[in-house]
Amino acid sequence: MESMALPGLERLMEVCLRLNLGLKTSPPSRKPLTAGSLLEGVPFDPILAGVYARMGHAAFATKVMRWVLARSDEQVHWLEEDNKRWREKWWKELGEPVIVFGGDVYTYATVPGLADTWGRQPVVMVDTYEFEPKVMPIASNVDRFFDTCARYLEAKVLHPHYQGAGDLDLRFPWDAIEILARDERLAELMRAGRFDSLMKNADDETRRWAAKVMGTQV
Repeated sequence: MESMALPGLERLMEVCLRLNLGLKTSPPSRKPLTAGSLLEGVPFDPILAGVYARMGHAAFATKVMRWVLARSDEQVHWLEEDNKRWREKWWKELGEPVIVFGGDVYTYATVPGLADTWGRQPVVMVDTYEFEPKVMPIASNVDRFFDTCARYLEAKVLHPHYQGAGDLDLRFPWDAIEILARDERLAELMRAGRFDSLMKNADDETRRWAAKVMGTQV
């Protein structure tokens, strides 16, 4: 798994370093979770397995947004503990199992039930700060998610506001519509209604955002 090609992850790490946005990583576990192994009873995503074969923890863009990969190594088992808690607290609310793997203000997770023929699972962002969890689809697979984050950060740093003030106005994924729309499989899954049950609590703003990503209208 260490040799798995992960161009999206590589791009995100390169962007964080090149633009001086901050990056921290730690070594992987000696026995990381493998592709298809069960985590809380559902198969672990093969791309996530490739990520954890390289690192046990990571914090990306620490100076501007700090997106964190849940730690899993010999000392700390946040990945496993987080997923146990999510199975107990949120799976029933969501109506479908997810595997959470990190976040910042919000939580990011894969959806095992929507895996493609290679087992690669799409990624959603989950907001649990209100009474009911709200879900937004953001990538067709984990490495595409990393690529999207990299392109989003690049675009933000080039924005005149950042060039003048040195401050990023981050509203991901609401203002990342053009980048997300390039993920053709994500848009196809959304148009096919594959995320509809997870998005049952979406508000009007989120539905308008989703329609723009799909290239459709509400």
